[in-house]
Amino acid sequence: MASPREEAAVWSEEAARRVWAGAVPLQVHLHDADVTALPPPPPFLILGPRIGYLPLLIPVIKAHFSNALPPGVDTVWFEYKGLPLKWYVPIGVLFDLLCADPERPWNLIVHFRGYPSDILSPCEGEDSVKWSYMNSLKEATFIITGNSKSVMNMSQADQVALWESVMRGNLDGYKNISTKLKLGPFEEDGLARIPSGERQHSDEPESPGSGKTCRVPVRLYVRSVQEDLEDIEDALSVSDWESVSYMNRPFEIRKVEGGSYITLEHALQTLVPEFFGPKPTGRTENSGHVEALDNAPDDSDTTNSSKSSQEAEPASASLREADVTKRAKVKLVRVQGIELDMDIPFLWVANNLKHPEYYLHVCVYVGTRKQ
Repeated sequence: MASPREEAAVWSEEAARRVWAGAVPLQVHLHDADVTALPPPPPFLILGPRIGYLPLLIPVIKAHFSNALPPGVDTVWFEYKGLPLKWYVPIGVLFDLLCADPERPWNLIVHFRGYPSDILSPCEGEDSVKWSYMNSLKEATFIITGNSKSVMNMSQADQVALWESVMRGNLDGYKNISTKLKLGPFEEDGLARIPSGERQHSDEPESPGSGKTCRVPVRLYVRSVQEDLEDIEDALSVSDWESVSYMNRPFEIRKVEGGSYITLEHALQTLVPEFFGPKPTGRTENSGHVEALDNAPDDSDTTNSSKSSQEAEPASASLREADVTKRAKVKLVRVQGIELDMDIPFLWVANNLKHPEYYLHVCVYVGTRKQ
């Protein structure tokens, strides 16, 4: 009979394969202004990998529309209901964030001219996406280990193999390289810290292993919807990126004896307390000792590199004001397209639903009052 640890490993392997196989059915339409032939070309149907990126689909999309495109230099970008899509955000995250009511297929418009440089950062195709991915991997590595040496010291061959595996959705190839980075899994038995004064022998010093730390890289996407919304499917479309807050907030857990397991709800209450209200009581009374690291140390270059590669924008004014707790209420939380039970162990989510750059991407819908 398999041990609990062996069973957990089997389930984790299955979860990883499902995550890597996940896809969003896309129906891509060529923008009317780019059509130069009659009749207009039909839309292009393709499965967009959830962990993939829109620019990586451009070669096959361009081939489909090639006979109808205008002459000149391509500046390709995508939009959904008038909103230019951030190219560095994974396809699955964009879908979870922007489609309150999952739309299948997801109807996107592709442009080959008129790049909105005032909204989107420049993208030079695959090279830009690769740079963004590697930069995120360095950030996550620093959060997890305290430095990014394992990524910085990768051979050129390993870097190429790692990126190729991500780009092609090759999980086995990815694992062959990523295991060399020694970034996981996160501690399955990571526990909330209990104040030393509350221990049975409070006068005894902590043992050397009692303060073991587990840090989980988290990216949060907080979207505002109507406060009086009864059905999330009726949420108004996102008209601009000002109504979405993008946050890098690494989550820290200290493992000690006698703690309580951290749930997804506990983690989110710590990461975004402004939307989840006061910390709970009873079984979660110790969660106050689990810290969210709002800013990584300066030498990580996490904050600066995130700003340049991911356009990490601060919370919009409507979400940052002091009375936000009174005005905001969480309506929905999605991870990898799943509306998770808030009592699920957070570290299970982090280990099994993370992206290939080791970040856990979480989409949160909050209801806010009109100002």
